[in-house]
Amino acid sequence: MELSVQLSFYPFTDNHKPPIKDVIDRLQRSGLDVYANRMSTQVFGEYDQVMRVLSDTMKWAFEQYGQAVFVANFVNGDRRPEG
Repeated sequence: MELSVQLSFYPFTDNHKPPIKDVIDRLQRSGLDVYANRMSTQVFGEYDQVMRVLSDTMKWAFEQYGQAVFVANFVNGDRRPEG
């Protein structure tokens, strides 16, 4: 089963850009299809792999950067942008 996720990361730090870029880089190295824009990051792939990568990434980010918020929307199916 394919899964589409819209993910936002909000680290509780004044210098928030480096942690956000690190999370996006980590997601991009995961082998999943990742599309980052100014508002959120979209992640696409097989359900179990997406959930495993998100779990690992969130744990890593909390350990690395401390207090933070992740906001995610999940859609069953492949909702990749066309073109």
